[in-house]
Amino acid sequence: MRRPRRLASEHLPTRYPRGFPRRYQVAYRPENRDVVVEFELPPQEVVPVMRGYRYVKARDAIDPLPRPQNETRQRYKRLIACVALRTLHEIFTATPSEVVEAVVFNGRLSTTDRATGKSARPHLLSVSAERAVFEDLVLAAVELAACLTQLNALVSPNPYDLEAVEPFIAFDLKRFRFTDDMDVIAGLDSRPNLLNLTPTEFEHLVKQLFVAMGAEAWTTIPSKDGGVDAVATSKHLFFGGVCLIQAKRWTGLVGLESVHALTGVMADHNATTGVLVTTSWFGRASEQFANRNRITLINGAELKQLLKKYLDKDVIPGTSPPKRLRASANVQTGRSGPDQP
Repeated sequence: MRRPRRLASEHLPTRYPRGFPRRYQVAYRPENRDVVVEFELPPQEVVPVMRGYRYVKARDAIDPLPRPQNETRQRYKRLIACVALRTLHEIFTATPSEVVEAVVFNGRLSTTDRATGKSARPHLLSVSAERAVFEDLVLAAVELAACLTQLNALVSPNPYDLEAVEPFIAFDLKRFRFTDDMDVIAGLDSRPNLLNLTPTEFEHLVKQLFVAMGAEAWTTIPSKDGGVDAVATSKHLFFGGVCLIQAKRWTGLVGLESVHALTGVMADHNATTGVLVTTSWFGRASEQFANRNRITLINGAELKQLLKKYLDKDVIPGTSPPKRLRASANVQTGRSGPDQP
């Protein structure tokens, strides 16, 4: 992997200052070989309203020198441009060309709508950059606004006034209709059988598990979920961007058709990855198909372990694979003896 190119400190500092926002979401789309980044921009207040201070000997006083409002606005506009170019640079230099050919950067700001007083998160900048075009830039010498224009970026004409732009690609969770939270763990017996849960309770339990694993997760409204039981986003887990979750409280084999159907739902919702969780088990063909299609399979035994690790809850999956499948699994993993429920 190539070493990162040195950047001019005038434009792109080598280190963000203390207190700079660190919130972001990252999704990789292998079929497009591109990365989508949703980056939390710093608030306007990071630009000092004072340009400096002046000592007045006659009064033995220090007077502030206010920064002109137009200069404050321009500095903020340059700041978000720097953040965008820096992020593109870091991703391209950290990844090989055969893995990432393009990067989509969305910069948005968590703020309060001045007109309504409600919370708002407008996109202030969005740019989709091809590696070949970006690597041809001399970043140490570019003029920020002209560079973003060259990259066909969408930049707010008045970012200081929170004038939003429509991003090229957005992390859109509005397509899903979510239900209110349900605390399933609190109502479980000391060692519950998962098959005794209702389908809705099982879906909420799976959602609670993903939250405990560090994700933001929501359960969808039954009959209106379009084949999705829960939705999760996280930059820390095995998925990035939007992950679709299906929870199947089954007693028998989850066949290839169920795993195959999940890929269609993922494509329809433009999801990065999928997870299929069950109380039962999967066949070999399903496992091979899932590995090729960005799907993680969690069988009953694995679900039992995850619930114990992250929710400190000992459960009984309620079903076990046929003996021939368990014996085959024992041989492949070097274990002896039957699987425990």
